[in-house]
Amino acid sequence: MRELTNAHLVARARLGDDGAWREIVRRHLPLIWSVARSARLREADAADVCQWTWLALAEQLHRIREPARLSGWLITTARNEASRVRRVRGRELPVDLWGPPEPSLPGPEEGVLADDGAVRLWRAFEGLSDQCRDILRMMAYAPELTYRDVARALDMPVNSLGSTRSRCLAVLRRRIGAEVRV
Repeated sequence: MRELTNAHLVARARLGDDGAWREIVRRHLPLIWSVARSARLREADAADVCQWTWLALAEQLHRIREPARLSGWLITTARNEASRVRRVRGRELPVDLWGPPEPSLPGPEEGVLADDGAVRLWRAFEGLSDQCRDILRMMAYAPELTYRDVARALDMPVNSLGSTRSRCLAVLRRRIGAEVRV
């Protein structure tokens, strides 16, 4: 089924074709997982985001207006779900009464020094275009994907992916450099 487009797969899945569903999952699971993990969630929360995204697709499959843009729909749904999980988890205070105590946290000096680079990186990353963030996120969190897989998931020509990725990395480097000078 690899030669079928997302639009064809959605049409077949709407008719109850289990093979189409399996192919949709095979193609898009790394994408959804990369979006969930890039939200800096714990692994269990990222797995929940993936499950909720698949559930949303199952519930909304008949309402998707542009089946050819399924990858974008899944990215948006996973991002929204990750935001919801972060909001909910931010209000929870996880306590494991039966587990070992939490390891001691580093002092404020170590925390500031360790976090400074990460803060600059994520601040620069958030300033990138959606397309750049999606490309870099997929390549960082799903390195097993080929350029063809990434291009298909992002609905872009495979021959432009490498140059677009290079431009995105150059912009990210400039933004990080600007953060250092500020």
